[in-house]
Amino acid sequence: MDTYSKPINERIDWLFDLARRHSAAYASPEAYLARKRYLAEHPTAILVLKCMDGRINIPIATNTPTGIIQPFRNLGGMFNLGWPHLGETLEDAVAKVVSAGRRTLVIITYHFSKGSEHRGCAGFNYCTDAARAHTFEIKAQVEALFGTGHGTVYPLVCGFETDEDAILLHGVNGEVLNMAEMTEADRENLMPRLAQLFPDMPGQVRADLLPLLLGNLDHIAEVRKMERTLDIEHREWMICIGRGFDWLHMPNLALIIGPYSPDLADPIRKAAGIIESNMQAGRIPADGFLLLASAPYDDIGVDRARATLKARFMCEFAAEVIRKDYPTLAEKMHAHTAVLSWTSRALEMI
Repeated sequence: MDTYSKPINERIDWLFDLARRHSAAYASPEAYLARKRYLAEHPTAILVLKCMDGRINIPIATNTPTGIIQPFRNLGGMFNLGWPHLGETLEDAVAKVVSAGRRTLVIITYHFSKGSEHRGCAGFNYCTDAARAHTFEIKAQVEALFGTGHGTVYPLVCGFETDEDAILLHGVNGEVLNMAEMTEADRENLMPRLAQLFPDMPGQVRADLLPLLLGNLDHIAEVRKMERTLDIEHREWMICIGRGFDWLHMPNLALIIGPYSPDLADPIRKAAGIIESNMQAGRIPADGFLLLASAPYDDIGVDRARATLKARFMCEFAAEVIRKDYPTLAEKMHAHTAVLSWTSRALEMI
């Protein structure tokens, strides 16, 4: 019996066990040293702006170790760097990287399905052109914030095709590199192709982008061996709100909403609608869903106390939105609140 078909209480128990196992693995000496070694070899920090859609899991799609890529999620990948919390969070992340003498690659994504328009992005009413256009608007905002010279912060627009988990890179000259069209024979030519697509990208950033693309090439090959009839459809059975969910390193489990939009109720409503649709279509059991709010903290004491208050607020806020707009669905809601230690990635229920 697969995880999706289990009763809700068993799914929740399985999920929290997954979080415990992830923390234990993340904090192990071997994993700690592996991350240190990876960052020493590939010092560019990688931030990814992406949709809350559970099928969009860049670390898995690129075979990248957990803890390397920092995600920012919202409905449809819709962002505005004028949003106070988002702009400050992004600026703070870049400032920490710059102070260590490193560069930042900001990957701005949209997603679509080559097999069906209606497996695309619901946030943009399944219009890929609109989703793609929005990513270029975000790119312009990143440049307005960090400069157009791209010497320190490089904004990169990427598509994500969900049927095969393939990455598409949009070059500065309008050319698109679709990893689904690459073959094993193209591996040796990827670095020259990147130089052609992004002549203004610092060499170190190109070198650090390359492992993600090679990993994506390997991942696509594995995906093509699978039967993905259900996996390419929405099968999420949980709504996550907040930050600190990179331990959810399995695709299509959760709709993850970052705490960035001034209108936080909108993505919550959309996520609840997807959960309800999943139940009605029989893609997940109709016995319940999980609402999980999380806020990360760096230090014990005041910082953890602040995270606790924030997580509780987000859980109560999201639950109230769902009760108001989806009262029948709300009866099946299992709400949990947690904080997450950035140091150990331990999820602590509160």
